Amino acid sequence: MAYDVVVIGSGPGGYVCAIKAAQLGLKVAVVEKRETFGGTCLNIGCIPSKALLHASEMFSEAGHSFDTLGVEVQPKLNLKKMMAHKDTTVSANVNGVAFLFKKNKIDAFRGTGKVLGAGKVSVTGEDGKSQEIEAKNIVIATGSEVAGIPGVKVDIDEKVIVSSTGALSLAKVPGKLIVVGGGVIGLELGSVWARLGAKVTVVEFLDSILGGMDGEVAKQFQRLLSKQGFEFKLGSKVTAVAKGKKGASVTFEPVKGGAAETIEADVVLVATGRRAYADNLGLKEAGVEVDERGRVKTDGHLQTNVPGIWAIGDVIAGPMLAHKAEDEGVAVAERIAGQAGHVNYDVIPSVVYTSPEVASVGKTEEELKKAGVDYKAGKFPFTANGRARAMLHTDGFVKILADKKTDKVLGVHILGFGAGEMIHEAAVLMEFGGSSEDLARTCHAHPTMSEAVKEAALATFFKPIHI
Repeated sequence: MAYDVVVIGSGPGGYVCAIKAAQLGLKVAVVEKRETFGGTCLNIGCIPSKALLHASEMFSEAGHSFDTLGVEVQPKLNLKKMMAHKDTTVSANVNGVAFLFKKNKIDAFRGTGKVLGAGKVSVTGEDGKSQEIEAKNIVIATGSEVAGIPGVKVDIDEKVIVSSTGALSLAKVPGKLIVVGGGVIGLELGSVWARLGAKVTVVEFLDSILGGMDGEVAKQFQRLLSKQGFEFKLGSKVTAVAKGKKGASVTFEPVKGGAAETIEADVVLVATGRRAYADNLGLKEAGVEVDERGRVKTDGHLQTNVPGIWAIGDVIAGPMLAHKAEDEGVAVAERIAGQAGHVNYDVIPSVVYTSPEVASVGKTEEELKKAGVDYKAGKFPFTANGRARAMLHTDGFVKILADKKTDKVLGVHILGFGAGEMIHEAAVLMEFGGSSEDLARTCHAHPTMSEAVKEAALATFFKPIHI
């Protein structure tokens, strides 16, 4: 059978692309090598990690904040139940994707996909047997995989030395946990186990955590994590990760030079980023170009150099975010259907789901300074927000960056409880080219955490009211 579109990979980018294409009247098939749909995100990434982040946050609040609120309890951890909640959440999501495929009459082929050239894909099942599928358009949506530590051989057994996959399924709370990498994945999973009782040490190559985030936000966030018990070894280059009799050790040395140091822990989490998964796809043989980092090259419309072959998500350049992949999936489906699909890469929010959360959209102060943009900044702390005080969530602040001449908002950064939900009014504002005054003059319900966003906007174009 010939298809209008064959999507290789059913992660957020792939499954959204397939559904959108089917909604637009195209005949669609999906190739997936896992037993379940949803890719890394739904199976061993975004969804299970958020289930554990929420559960561990509730456990932590019960042990620390409830008493102040007049709720006297003595929480007891049942890790098995917590993991069952995670598994149930994952199951509901992946089954939901399967239902949507069926609803939209999308055919699924189980096995490993390979591009044979324009218009042809082979699918090899676990039994080693292959079949060919014909398609007018092929969408590569194979995502990414754990990158490891550059120049360091690491034996990840997913029990003592783990990737994000193993860190989501530890059999018990480690007494000590070393996280190699101070990015989003390492800090989120480190937070889960820190709340449940682990002593967490983060070893990071850069001089700051959350590389690429707004510097002021990153510094204050690090201080808050330190208060929660995190220890940081910044500016440190890892030279070895070794498994021992009772755990594992990490050896590192100062990036700027100095003596090496070795620390031991029950579990080591390697969270140094991810790399595009483009191996064994037959890209070279099909003539599809890749860049120096192994990512599939695409033009401004997400098409490769081979007509009819497209690529989206983690396998191409850009932030490795599920929602970025989703938007690209929609754009590709629309372009295949003859519409004008487009992704605005200047307005893609990013969230760190720790406690408190970190959320941002648009440019950082560092980026604006480097570009020579004349800007103004407005800030408002949650300590001055009534709802935040009532909920005992006064950590953090909102910062808005706007063009000094036009007042057009260029970036918004939030450190605080619920930041991941609050960031979207900034995203909508920026999508329409709005100003800080537009936001400041928009009525916000009282009392809400979102009033801090309004106050930061007031501070940007004139003066805040409540500070």
